[in-house]
Amino acid sequence: MNHPCVVTLDRKSPPRTLFSGDRLVKVDLPAGTRVIYPKSPLAGLKDPDAAIRYAINHPYGCAPLYAQLRPGMKVVIAVDDISVCLPPMKRPDVRQRVLEIVLEMLGDHGVDDFEIIIATSFHRRMRDWEIRNMLGDKIFNAYYPKRLYNHDAEDAAGMKYVGETDRGEKVVLNRKAVESDLLIYINLNLVPMDGGHKSVTVGLCGYESLKPHHNPHVMRKCQSYMDPPKSELNTVVQRMGEITDKALNVFTIETTINNRMFDKPLGFLAKKEEDYTGAERAALDVMIYTLDRTPDALRQQVFQRVPSPYELTGVWAGKTEAVHPHTLKKCFEQYVVPVTGQADIVVAGVPYISPYNINAFLNPLLVQVMVQGYLHNLYRGVPVVKKGGVVIVTHPCTDRFDPDQHAPYIEFVHRVLPETRDAMVMHKKYEEEFSKNPAYIELYRKGHAYHPVHPFYMWYWGEAGRQHTGRVIVVGADNEYIPKLLGYETARTMADAIEMAKDTVGMSPDITCMHIPPIGMVEVTVPKSAEILPSAPSAPGGDA
Repeated sequence: MNHPCVVTLDRKSPPRTLFSGDRLVKVDLPAGTRVIYPKSPLAGLKDPDAAIRYAINHPYGCAPLYAQLRPGMKVVIAVDDISVCLPPMKRPDVRQRVLEIVLEMLGDHGVDDFEIIIATSFHRRMRDWEIRNMLGDKIFNAYYPKRLYNHDAEDAAGMKYVGETDRGEKVVLNRKAVESDLLIYINLNLVPMDGGHKSVTVGLCGYESLKPHHNPHVMRKCQSYMDPPKSELNTVVQRMGEITDKALNVFTIETTINNRMFDKPLGFLAKKEEDYTGAERAALDVMIYTLDRTPDALRQQVFQRVPSPYELTGVWAGKTEAVHPHTLKKCFEQYVVPVTGQADIVVAGVPYISPYNINAFLNPLLVQVMVQGYLHNLYRGVPVVKKGGVVIVTHPCTDRFDPDQHAPYIEFVHRVLPETRDAMVMHKKYEEEFSKNPAYIELYRKGHAYHPVHPFYMWYWGEAGRQHTGRVIVVGADNEYIPKLLGYETARTMADAIEMAKDTVGMSPDITCMHIPPIGMVEVTVPKSAEILPSAPSAPGGDA
């Protein structure tokens, strides 16, 4: 029997509605196609503030927060940045709720020496209005920019060596955080790869601490970024996080939200097409017609500027390793759909948004990280697509970049990719050069650009998917140059793409469509009669 989130199409099934960037498209899929939808949103907590207070007063593995506070102590509060959630949530953001309660508790216990750091790592600096939107007017007006600011991983004087693992992996973190008497980390856990030791050890680190895990050696060993025990990235971060927790007094507050991405006017986009009402079908047709005729800049804002009505589903506090299992359990409860059997062909729409283009256009390199990074890795067990199978996606692949956020991406795509798509080659030949580019570093430190090595990380992020997948075919591309540069092929229609895929997987393929967004992931089990193949070949280990 199929899971409620799984539909098998017959000849009378309506077309599926997929995202193609910031447009919507209808696609007809063959009878027998399996369509996997995200789970319905979990119910939000009825009293979020009460749940937050309870969590910090009943922590795991340590004394309650109030018992650790004393007048005259130095406290640093670190907060997850704008890369989660997607799109940004309706006010008040969960981080604002938690931070207001923490600040109130600090005040009640005479703690007035504190700073609030947004844990950006190598992400771009958040703009002032984005910080205001995330943390609320009261906090912003009281503390920005002197006591509320973005982490700067390139400020040598602002970083401090903490220690290193027995494998030589160096932990270098924000000096204020290291020298504090108490570091409180406020996390918003969007997907299972978030949180845990990744919060402090990655969010507040510098280049020396990113090198050991943000490299193609490690990425090729990851079976799924969303299944921590099978992620080499998580394994390395775990080792480094243990060093962090020995040196720093960290009080972690982790939160989970449901997947209620679309508000009521667009809520039908999360439904099965069979369940659309007549009014919703008409609304979809109007949306498709309108978006196709809307100028690019305005169309981008239609979705990105509409906040999502996410709700808090869980909150836990205490020591990192004691807290995180509770967070993961709730994440998997929201996202995981069990399915049996892999597919020869996987079809998916690529939406307009990723963690790395909030309030900007999804450029070609981010299309790649969505296809072979995030979409590929939304699984536990084995990937949805068989080893050597075909992935078909819908996206225009427009050769367009936001020059403020993604300046180093432009050079990476148009200089590095034409020479090589081999992550090992670009890692050895180009990454160090980009890392020292003074213009790009200045844009990262003073502007709102991602760090100059960030585009390399985006390419490495797709390594497991590239090693596993046989072909990627793009439907709806507005050019052939970018898909070819990414190693993809193009097809005019979905029917054409499926026919092309048959050259690789045979004339009677098993086809699965992943109906995302909202976020969902699968737990794939393979019948004993089928051969289980690994997600990615083992690659020699090594530091960056």
